[in-house]
Amino acid sequence: MQYKIFGDSLPAVSLRLKAGESVITQSGGMTWMSDQFSMDTNMRGGFGGALGRMITGESLFTATYTARADNAEITFASSFPGSIVALKLDGTKEYICQKNAFLCATSGINLSVAVNRARAGLFGGEGFIMQRLSGTGMVFLEIDGTAVEHQLSAGETLKIDTGNLAIYESTVDYTTETVKGFKNVLFGGEGLFLSVVRGPGKVWLQTMNIHNFVGKISQYMPTKGD
Repeated sequence: MQYKIFGDSLPAVSLRLKAGESVITQSGGMTWMSDQFSMDTNMRGGFGGALGRMITGESLFTATYTARADNAEITFASSFPGSIVALKLDGTKEYICQKNAFLCATSGINLSVAVNRARAGLFGGEGFIMQRLSGTGMVFLEIDGTAVEHQLSAGETLKIDTGNLAIYESTVDYTTETVKGFKNVLFGGEGLFLSVVRGPGKVWLQTMNIHNFVGKISQYMPTKGD
């Protein structure tokens, strides 16, 4: 399989497959494709797998597109201004990502539920439920804004505004901490909590938080009576 990520603030990924190769996405995720594909919509992983996907913000059903000839091309577009991150999994590493990040993947990738600890779930900005990626193959994730990658060494710590942690390797410890100082909490503009990640492992941050973005936009929306 070959792929190309293109576009600026509204990116897409185009995959070129050999005959017999397959790619999976949530129901309705395909943007355009050549006529050399067969499509199969199903509850991949059975009811348990489908329920897990629904909990993580995805569709109950997945669509599997299988190339019937070499050089069959299929494209998946991001649903929000941001970036597409391509990850290659070799079966030895797992990745945790924010809900709704999954865009598409080759058929050897497994998508399941990752449950955060109580403190991180309540105050970390990502909620209790995230997506866990495992298996072998390529997976493509959509995140908000620009993706920034950090490699953390053992014990190295990074503090992040809540909602800006997009993806991290499962070896990374993720928790939260309270912002110190009454004046900082009241006037610092960062809220009461920060997300904290500690290595070893790799993390991907996003420069935009969709929830904050929607909050900014809503200030300018007309209200009833305007």
